[in-house]
Amino acid sequence: MVPKVTVTAAGRICLHRGYFRCPACGLTAYPLDGRVGLVDFLSPHATRLACLAVASWSFAVAADRLDEIAGVRLDDETLRRHVEPAARALLVRREAELPAAGPFAVAAGRVEFATDGVLVPTRGGWREVKLGVFGKRRDGERAEPDEWATRRLPSPTATVAFARLEDCDAFAARWGGWAAQLKVTAADPLTVLGDGAAWIWNRAAEQFPHAGQLLDIFHASEHIAAAGRVLFGEGTGAGRVWLERVRRQLLGDGWPGMCDAVGELLSDGMTETGRAAVDELVGYFAGQSERLNYYARLRSGRSIGSGAVEGLAKQVGRRLKVAGRGWTAAKVDPMATLTIAVQGREWDDLWKPSLN
Repeated sequence: MVPKVTVTAAGRICLHRGYFRCPACGLTAYPLDGRVGLVDFLSPHATRLACLAVASWSFAVAADRLDEIAGVRLDDETLRRHVEPAARALLVRREAELPAAGPFAVAAGRVEFATDGVLVPTRGGWREVKLGVFGKRRDGERAEPDEWATRRLPSPTATVAFARLEDCDAFAARWGGWAAQLKVTAADPLTVLGDGAAWIWNRAAEQFPHAGQLLDIFHASEHIAAAGRVLFGEGTGAGRVWLERVRRQLLGDGWPGMCDAVGELLSDGMTETGRAAVDELVGYFAGQSERLNYYARLRSGRSIGSGAVEGLAKQVGRRLKVAGRGWTAAKVDPMATLTIAVQGREWDDLWKPSLN
């Protein structure tokens, strides 16, 4: 009997198992290892526990937390050696058969898609990880423009997210395939929510030609607030009042409401800097004029913000923006996907022996 030390979710154990050697070919084996799943230094459940910790903390902090929470003692480099290949395996498995596709297809509600990005440090410098989130949500209660920030929307019935370290074109080329996996068709009332970047609208029109488009209200508000700081000064009460008034008219009447609100401000006494800020604001919203249908969505109890992808960007950024030399590019997608998978309902399915 040959001893083998293995780390499990319950700590280290020492197994004594039989060792066999074929007299004809010389091949050696420990048959028990494969039968009980202990083919590596970490057991399958210990690997899952390690991935769970690393998805939230750096390798060094995760090692301390595993010891504190579960009594599993591993150093950070041992964690790295086992978690990184496990994360790659999860990414490959998720691409081969997305476990969340079935539940998403049968979930109730209208479909939304939002995309964003987050900069992460790599060995080649800072690069942007692109993120995409498909979600389904039932319509909530109708609301008025003044209630946009206080109303309670129903929770999503299904959410599936993706991440890639790619340029805009390569990432957007995946959207249609992901939608097909989730059984999203042209017959579904899909809405694309974005931060106003031209590449999002252009690629969405290519991938989802029948979808509606909506400018995220928080990004719209940021542009209004930026003009207000120029016009009224940083942190002034007049600037806050102006932001509320302009946003209220934007929410109530879209592009015409925005024009009316800004028109009330124009005067012969405006400074050159102030007029430039107004011109920039009007120019920005002119380019978004077909994506400002907030009032109809509020009245039908639908979302007007891309909070799901914004929150995901913060989670992925918090995990991947770690001190050190930066990530090798090949490790970014698996680690970002690991962080996403931990947050979703597919986590358990990804660790089952088979998805069938």
